Amino acid sequence: MKKINSTLDKITNPLLNIVPWLPRLALGIAFFFHGYGKLPAPFMMDEQHRMVTWFESIFIPMPELWVNLVILGEMAAGIGIILGGVVGLFASQLGHLLTRLSGLLVVIIMTCALYIAHSDWFTSLSTKFVTSEQMFLLVLGIFFAIRGNK
Repeated sequence: MKKINSTLDKITNPLLNIVPWLPRLALGIAFFFHGYGKLPAPFMMDEQHRMVTWFESIFIPMPELWVNLVILGEMAAGIGIILGGVVGLFASQLGHLLTRLSGLLVVIIMTCALYIAHSDWFTSLSTKFVTSEQMFLLVLGIFFAIRGNK
């Protein structure tokens, strides 16, 4: 077993510096495109209109404002997660703070999304939450909010 681990260490050690970028890029890109897909561009108006209509149906006041805040928040959090890592290469404290704040924004957005859109997942013995993309986004947000660039 020790020999196998030693061999694996020799193979993987050169990759250790890039491994932390995998969850950062996955979360950043996913969150950016979740927001980008709702932008009020001509080819994306249906998505935004559906979200505004849905917010109205569940009696969220000023639905257009909230939809735009969600769009901007998702895009900003995605960019911030990636940018926090890049900035951290040159200014460690600023990059660390940017990563943590962006992770916190992901947590806030995902908590609201789960509460508003998927609250039924928590009222029964459903496995929807633990098998959903939303759970992974929330967990990665928590990870970066707590850990930052460390």
